[in-house]
Amino acid sequence: MDKDLAAKLDAFQKQASVTGEHVVFQVFPAKILELQGLIQSASLSSSPYHKDQTSTTTDATVYPAPDSSQVNGDQPQPKKRKMDDGNLASAVLTNDTQHARIPSLVHANKHMGTLHATLKRECEELVTLTDQVKLWISLTMPKIEGGDNFGVQIQEEVIAELQRSQESAFNLRDSARNDYLTRAKICSKLVKYPNIEDYTLALKEHDDNQFYLARQHLNDLRNIYAVLTDLIHKNIAKIRAPRGNNAVNLY
Repeated sequence: MDKDLAAKLDAFQKQASVTGEHVVFQVFPAKILELQGLIQSASLSSSPYHKDQTSTTTDATVYPAPDSSQVNGDQPQPKKRKMDDGNLASAVLTNDTQHARIPSLVHANKHMGTLHATLKRECEELVTLTDQVKLWISLTMPKIEGGDNFGVQIQEEVIAELQRSQESAFNLRDSARNDYLTRAKICSKLVKYPNIEDYTLALKEHDDNQFYLARQHLNDLRNIYAVLTDLIHKNIAKIRAPRGNNAVNLY
């Protein structure tokens, strides 16, 4: 390998090690305390996670379609995009009631959208941080050879736990999509059968359940950070030097 290239690669590995240890000893503990503070603040009326918020954010009213003069009077015509089959279709980014089978409207729960945005941001940060730690640990693994592999097994277990944490973050991030899809199905029934009160109650119960899950997801993220921090701190000696003394246990 070219000396200049080897030097740059060595610098990259050293930087990955510095970044990984900074995440483990500085960022992870800070995230635990940050999320714990957010969880504890949910008891305050000013918190977006306060339980009273759910009773005021669900709007189950079925609104009539906006007047066509209001829709087309001062609004610019939607841009057109060419489809693969040569037909033109409107590229509309908002609800198009003009061509809807039932043009009535049920508004989205904007408050839940804010909570989903917070969760997605936290999940993306968790994935980024765990990627940095995975890279650091992977680069500290010694070459494959027989004997004295206990430390390597610890490294592999830590990497597996990091991978499980990322999968949990992916699932939590996808909760917004599942919420919108389920809510849309309830709203479509509410638009079609506005005289059936059970659909109104179902929508309120759905929002209440999503509001509860939003608070619970904060606990899940805090617990992920806490478990990772505890596991890595207890086994840091073997993570840094996997071929060292075998007296250190995994847990």
